[in-house]
Amino acid sequence: MQLESAPKNVINLTDKLAEKGELLDRRAGQSRKSNARIIAITSGKGGVGKTNIVANLGYALTQMDKKVLIFDADLGLGNLDVLLGLAPKHNISHVAMGMMNISDIAVTGPGNMKILPASSGIESLTRLSDQQKVRLLSSLENMLDSVDIFLIDTGAGISSNVMYFNSNADEIMVVVSPEPTSITDAYALMKVLHLHYSQTYFKLIVNFAQTAKKADELYRQLKMVTDKFLDITLEYTGYVLADEEVKKGIRLQKMVSEVCPNSEASRCFAALAKKICDTPAMPSKGGFSFI
Repeated sequence: MQLESAPKNVINLTDKLAEKGELLDRRAGQSRKSNARIIAITSGKGGVGKTNIVANLGYALTQMDKKVLIFDADLGLGNLDVLLGLAPKHNISHVAMGMMNISDIAVTGPGNMKILPASSGIESLTRLSDQQKVRLLSSLENMLDSVDIFLIDTGAGISSNVMYFNSNADEIMVVVSPEPTSITDAYALMKVLHLHYSQTYFKLIVNFAQTAKKADELYRQLKMVTDKFLDITLEYTGYVLADEEVKKGIRLQKMVSEVCPNSEASRCFAALAKKICDTPAMPSKGGFSFI
């Protein structure tokens, strides 16, 4: 008995799906050609000054002749552009929806660093689909060839997007403040990344520190807990002192490192940038995973 042939439209659809699968496999397997250093800056909870650290750290790195690209990866509630007093016409939602390439939405910030602004108030972007990840990150990788350091300002907490961007970065820097809830949530973030995403190496930045000594004590307390309960390495990158000049800068939509370079906080950002430059980069994970 002769088998009935499959309809032509079914065959075409099957071929298209196969081609798409092959494309995803090729992209997922490609190693990143760029030498850009990919650093995710993250936190267990909001309100710890993470975005302010990203902005000032990026600016401080440009003052050390580094080409910096910052990605506001808090996709549904981005505010990096607001912090810097920028008014971008387009944002990451236009890339996710296939309307633009990521290079089309980049804006220039202080120190000539490039900013990729997120959207605000678009709830669907808090859960990227696989197709959106492919579209976003394949476009993003093309920009990495022209930068030295790529900073990812993740959202706070343990959402799928936060986990995704952290696990794809070469280095994960966790921002913590002296508040007990911040410390607890920082531990929870590292625990989830370790147990469910196989991350074993983290760096810590203490923000709003009263003194360098108190910042060091906070790090040692947190490291004591991670050493006891998690099989990870927690390295101390540094601290940023509590400084009223930072609040003044935020109100003016300016970075303290730019408007008050001799303030205590600005000197801390410069020290953090220098430490990053002086510390060898972690081995690359080979680029972003698309699925």
